[in-house]
Amino acid sequence: MSKKEEFKLFVKQHPELIRFIKKGEMTWQKFFEIYSLYGNNDEVWKKYFGKEEETKEEISQESNFSLNELVQMAKKIDLDAVQKNITSINKGLALIESLITKDSSKVTEEYTPRPLYKKFED
Repeated sequence: MSKKEEFKLFVKQHPELIRFIKKGEMTWQKFFEIYSLYGNNDEVWKKYFGKEEETKEEISQESNFSLNELVQMAKKIDLDAVQKNITSINKGLALIESLITKDSSKVTEEYTPRPLYKKFED
């Protein structure tokens, strides 16, 4: 088994590492480097695994999204601003559509060449 696959199994066994990634304290690359240098059974990992129960609770709380939170977010939405944005988008789309239809009507007009024996003044 490659070192990369061993690291993946190690991370699956220790999901509390995700908390450090989400907070921006560590990156997967740094964790992999630590793992490749020290392995999985070393004192280096104690500072990351110190509070396992607490981190598992934090991870579950972060991943759970309740209906109450969704309702609170919906209450904060300013419907007038949303309506104004939709109206301005519709106006922009109508403008683009009018430009496209004007260009396409010019393309569909047939070109009739001027007869060779006539001059511009005739």
